[in-house]
Amino acid sequence: MPVIIPESLPAAKVLTREHIFVMNPERAITQDIRPLKVAIVNLMPTKIETEIQLLRMLSNTPLQVEVDLVRTASYRSKNTGSDHLQKFYTTFGTVKTNFYDAMIVTGAPVERMDFKEVDYWDEIKEIFDFAEDHVYSTMFICWGAQAALYHYHNLPKYPLKRKLTGIFQNRLLMDSVLTRGFDQYFDAPHSRYTYCKEEDIQRIEDIKILAKSKEVGVHLAATKDHRKVFVFGHGEYDVDTLDKEYQRDCLKESEPPFPQNYYVEDTPNKGIKVTWKAHGNLLFGNWLNYCVYQETPYKIENINELSRSSTKINNI
Repeated sequence: MPVIIPESLPAAKVLTREHIFVMNPERAITQDIRPLKVAIVNLMPTKIETEIQLLRMLSNTPLQVEVDLVRTASYRSKNTGSDHLQKFYTTFGTVKTNFYDAMIVTGAPVERMDFKEVDYWDEIKEIFDFAEDHVYSTMFICWGAQAALYHYHNLPKYPLKRKLTGIFQNRLLMDSVLTRGFDQYFDAPHSRYTYCKEEDIQRIEDIKILAKSKEVGVHLAATKDHRKVFVFGHGEYDVDTLDKEYQRDCLKESEPPFPQNYYVEDTPNKGIKVTWKAHGNLLFGNWLNYCVYQETPYKIENINELSRSSTKINNI
């Protein structure tokens, strides 16, 4: 089934070339199906690249997905043209009365700042509060996961001695609908300057740690009812995303952090080892199917009637 996006969105051409079924809203309304309504709160400076990555993941299921791209009103991206933002994005203030089956909050290049120093922190707090009563399941990625843990549970983040970048092997700790079909060990990209301590997360009774590694710490965690999913890595990354980051770092630093386990024989000109795509797609597919589609109310406005301390069947 398709992902429903405007025909003129740059991602539409890219996904069509990849033989991914995309549908414009005009065609979608003629079908007698209620698509899943998904909001993507895109905090990344490279918005178009991030759109393509996430829409690719959302389209890799048999479910019809209607997407709203959301940006902050309190901060305007300097790396994405205003025409693109005005044409394809809406601000949170415009959608804050809406209901969504699912929402994704991306990472942001503000990890080394205190949360309260981030220009749009007050708006992010509003979005997190909105998710409680207006979204069935929210996936928080990288900085988004750290920010959500701080907002909901007052968990601090800690600085790493050096930027963590590369592909790292994670170990599955327990069975979950989110990791159905996963191998016991699986790879995922990471790119960040900060982390949340495993012992801090363990103290939260409602959250289960699903996967971790020695190098990166916690990679994947979720609440028992799967209404909040915390992903500290980037299974959505393109093959060359870390390479582009490394090239940018080379222009800024004399000894930039080198992506580990990423290049063939650790040599950039020998190519990239792609080892994370299957599990990345599986995570998003499991989330949409088992945690959203199978659980969200058909009458989407009934989301706000669900108790925040849901006692629904725990699939973890």
